[in-house]
Amino acid sequence: MELGKTIKKLRTEQGWSQETLAEKAYVSRQTVSNWETEKSYPDVHSLLILSDLFGVTLDDLVKGDVEVMKNTVQNEDAKTLKGLQWLGVGSLFALMFGVTALVEYGGETGKLLGCVLAGVLAVVAFLAFHKMEQLKAENDIQTYREVLAFLHGETLDDIEKQQELKKRSARKKLYIGVAAVAGAELLFAAGMLLWELLR
Repeated sequence: MELGKTIKKLRTEQGWSQETLAEKAYVSRQTVSNWETEKSYPDVHSLLILSDLFGVTLDDLVKGDVEVMKNTVQNEDAKTLKGLQWLGVGSLFALMFGVTALVEYGGETGKLLGCVLAGVLAVVAFLAFHKMEQLKAENDIQTYREVLAFLHGETLDDIEKQQELKKRSARKKLYIGVAAVAGAELLFAAGMLLWELLR
């Protein structure tokens, strides 16, 4: 990303310290530091304030970053995310139906194999959903989408933002629930395996 360098360059051209820019942009000095070191990206409101303070257009301010943002929204991580969703859901279905059938109709060997398979599938599902959350956090897709929408003359009104936040909250609760079920299944499978081995 080039925005961090651009902010620092424009700030020094004005002769401002990070503290001065922070006061003018209504943010903390640490936030300005994070922008300049590319640890975080300004939201749309802050971008507007910065372009006004520096007397440059929004296009000039984020010129080098627009293509990078497009690629971030549509890059390989999006494909990976979709693949992880299928892997997680597929593992849960296999856990619910495949393992159940194996344990129910496979006799003693089926019970043993079913318990092992249940443990493996539970771990796979948990890891898939965990990796999905990591990818979402790393790409901060929501902020980039807001910037891209603004640059194309579109706006995400407060209602859409609230709906998006509710969706994220619901998804997070779902993933936590799935992880809890997967963990319970894993413990159950381990207990069944131990029971079968000790009998």
